[in-house]
Amino acid sequence: MMNDKAYPNPTSKLLVERASCRDFSDEKIPPDVLQLVLEAGTHAPNGWNLQPYSIIKIENDETKRKLAQMCGQDFIGQAPVLLLFCIDWQRVERWARLSVAPFTATSSFAHFWISFQDTILCAQSLCVAAESVGLGSVYIGAVVEFLAEIRNMFQLPPRVLPVVLLCLGYPKSRPQPQKKLGPDVIVHAEKYREMEDHEIVAAFERKYRGQELESTPERLATIAKVCRQTRGEEFAKECLARINDDGYINPAQRDFGLE
Repeated sequence: MMNDKAYPNPTSKLLVERASCRDFSDEKIPPDVLQLVLEAGTHAPNGWNLQPYSIIKIENDETKRKLAQMCGQDFIGQAPVLLLFCIDWQRVERWARLSVAPFTATSSFAHFWISFQDTILCAQSLCVAAESVGLGSVYIGAVVEFLAEIRNMFQLPPRVLPVVLLCLGYPKSRPQPQKKLGPDVIVHAEKYREMEDHEIVAAFERKYRGQELESTPERLATIAKVCRQTRGEEFAKECLARINDDGYINPAQRDFGLE
């Protein structure tokens, strides 16, 4: 991580040191602060300047509690404000119809893909704006596992698709950033470069060092089940043997076998 003197401006410091917040204080977000953050989100770059997304602002405690229970993450109910980002073709389709124009988005993968990108760009622009005024945030992707429930909960019409939930609030304490793969791993010059096996292992070891998990019977059973479903019995035996030899569950086994 760069030291403070190496940052050319506050924005670069914010982007490099940003960390997800899962412990929010009881302090409310002032309406003018929230409005500023929402305004920043609506100015994110997007294809054709259509802005094919909507944001459901959630402040009701009971609704937040239900979402926390649904997603299995208690801190969701603790955040003062939740924002549900949705692809919204309903509004765009109505505009096209009222303008006597053909509407082709529902039969075009390109329209969907760009609309998905636009929605995420809106969310991230808003997230950066929130961090810049002292708020903490964390993305919740689990909402996509409950599409029917989310649609009913927020009365989403046809052609409106939930994408991601963002929790916002003032942190009880400023979370520390996680180690990341750096440009030396992520960025490829001119064309894709296949890394050597030892380079990949070393890069992820630097990132995840100290994040190994204890190999409890419950975790081993879950990993074995996932291995059998994806690669068969022989691979399950190989994976369990590796865990036994190491004496722990490594981060890759955790991420793909337990999450």
